[in-house]
Amino acid sequence: MLAIRVHQTGGPEQLQTEEISIPTPAENEILVKIHAAGVNFIDIYHRIGLYPLPLPFTPGLEAAGTVEAVGSNVTDFAVGDRVAYSSQLGAYAEYAVVPAEKAVPVPADVSLTDAAAIMLQGMTAHYLVFSTYPLQPGETALIHAAAGGVGLLLVQLAKKAGATVIGTVSTAEKAALATAAGADHIIRYTETDFEAETMRLTDGRGVDVVYDSVGQATFDKSLNVLRNRGYMVLFGQSSGPVPPFDLGELNRKGSLFVTRPSLFHYIAERKDLLWRAGDLFQWLADGSLKLRIDRTLPLAQAAEAHQLLAGRKTAGKVLLQP
Repeated sequence: MLAIRVHQTGGPEQLQTEEISIPTPAENEILVKIHAAGVNFIDIYHRIGLYPLPLPFTPGLEAAGTVEAVGSNVTDFAVGDRVAYSSQLGAYAEYAVVPAEKAVPVPADVSLTDAAAIMLQGMTAHYLVFSTYPLQPGETALIHAAAGGVGLLLVQLAKKAGATVIGTVSTAEKAALATAAGADHIIRYTETDFEAETMRLTDGRGVDVVYDSVGQATFDKSLNVLRNRGYMVLFGQSSGPVPPFDLGELNRKGSLFVTRPSLFHYIAERKDLLWRAGDLFQWLADGSLKLRIDRTLPLAQAAEAHQLLAGRKTAGKVLLQP
């Protein structure tokens, strides 16, 4: 089979297309013939070594496809079943072995392409809105990168929760996308200081929560726009990691909370995985959640996919297709 392999960390050129053996599932695993694999920022962090992995490795943490073979102890899945998964390395390939406990069945009314696109980013938006800081009707959230893959889903789920949404974006095109997703207010941070504008929009009170996937470039000002005892939810670092920080600032700025969550911890129990994925599939099927796929590229163009994502040249999901 063909797979993308990383033999040393570095730039996009380290994503090499190679022919390797099709893996054999162990007793509690399934072999998935991959229809589409999702591209995410964490894949870039793995490639550059920010989140170190043993070398060599096949990147990619989410995909959807059909079950090709099952291990001797697997009872939940059979050959031919349509499945999706996340949080399992090795998705940039034609086949992948996946622990059965990490896979979820894909309903007949959800396409495998949509299933691949929704798993990691959709479940991220789900845990942020319904678990990390459970938004309540009438509260206000600031969402950075509101037209990104997670951002567009996060805006929609925040509106489902009854919140007012302020979104930051870089361009007029992305502003239109975030508005279409339901954002109540848009701040183009390339033209307007988001701190000043957020405080103006909230009459000086600040927001209840900031959902921030940007990191270094936005962290300090994000703290400044929180109400007393507000929540800073830092779930990514596309601009780089936040430098060492004096926790006393949280006191001085209003007894604030800061958390650095990960999807892995919010789907560690299978019941949570099935809950989150089940909600997303239901909302996709009934049309109440809209998924934007920016583009689908051949597996061999993984390097281009990483460059587009890192350069913030996408609005919505990027997929690789074997």
